[in-house]
Amino acid sequence: MKIRTGDTVIVTAGKDKGREGTVIAADPTRNRVTVEGVNIAKRHRKARSQEDPGGIIDMEKPIHVSNVMVKSPSDGKPTRVGYKVDGGTKVRVCKRTGAEIPEVNA
Repeated sequence: MKIRTGDTVIVTAGKDKGREGTVIAADPTRNRVTVEGVNIAKRHRKARSQEDPGGIIDMEKPIHVSNVMVKSPSDGKPTRVGYKVDGGTKVRVCKRTGAEIPEVNA
């Protein structure tokens, strides 16, 4: 899976098509990513203690990785991700422009 935690992605399909956000979590075994502000669902939560009351909370649910594309660092449009070996190190590159996608430590 070429999308990683911390990437800025654009949703290409579904009810949130066109939205963009940062990847909060990536699950390569299930091919799903959780994107900040996308695929919001209401969950009913039971009260745990006096400090943690229950109620209805909004939370992001995972979305299939095929429904998102990485945002190009150079022009801001959706792009596919490729790899290039540069001086013995493997780096991710934008397929549209060939620009290097910076690594985000999240």
